[in-house]
Amino acid sequence: MPLVRSIDAYPGGIVLCVDKPLRWTSADVVRKIKFSAIRFFGKRNLKVGHAGTLDPLATGVLLVCIGPATKDAEALQAHDKEYVADVVFGATTPSYDREQEIDRFFPYEHIDEATLTDSLGKFLGEQDQIAPLFSAKSVDGKRAYELARKLYKAGKPLDEAASELIRSARIRIDEAELMEFSRDGHFRDCDDLSTFRSPADQSALIASSTRIRQIDHSEAGLPAARIRLVCTKGTYIRAFARDLGEELSSGAFLGALRRTRSGIFKVEDSFSVDEATAVFGPEPIL
Repeated sequence: MPLVRSIDAYPGGIVLCVDKPLRWTSADVVRKIKFSAIRFFGKRNLKVGHAGTLDPLATGVLLVCIGPATKDAEALQAHDKEYVADVVFGATTPSYDREQEIDRFFPYEHIDEATLTDSLGKFLGEQDQIAPLFSAKSVDGKRAYELARKLYKAGKPLDEAASELIRSARIRIDEAELMEFSRDGHFRDCDDLSTFRSPADQSALIASSTRIRQIDHSEAGLPAARIRLVCTKGTYIRAFARDLGEELSSGAFLGALRRTRSGIFKVEDSFSVDEATAVFGPEPIL
């Protein structure tokens, strides 16, 4: 069904479920779609936003709200989320993911499927979580990552700073399933959580690669677990990886992350960035 070239024809606005590519920020996706939507509807002050930030090194469901739908962004963001996360054990990074180099190594030989399954059970239910200092959390009117970069350059310990600067938040994890455990960090199904949906998404990665780093730690040969999580909004999976490592008397960081669901919106039903912008093409169809 073709779109009408007036946003007024959509009193509830439009919500697009987009599969955010690796190394794109959520703002990058919104900017790209907003440009196409403004050109299509011919409305310069068209409001476009997203319902729930997704980290640059994560892929998957990002809800983009257009026009009146931006008023529903907060309600959409409140729904539960599902993620598939690759957690690497035996080391930590300052950002709790692959954007930073490994800063410390830890014993990991004692970690196996049984200890992992037992530890995951301890994370079910409500709990207090301290967000990573490398995050968009507001600290005295500034983004936490701005403070993190200054402290990191000064060589100060970020874990201590995070607990002092960031208030813990109440979150809930409803499901935590161990999908696979690998002694060398390579999974049998070989699925890459950073899957690209289109050639344009792949080329955009090249353009953004100088801005968002993704460091390859595979040479370290560290074990990893692929874990499926269902949790409430505001849950930081990077912080979960950190806490899981501590629970296992080791260290851990997030190797890859894919948001597979947000509320009723599933990644298998999502648009690539190409497809989302094509919605507002010469012959737009929703």
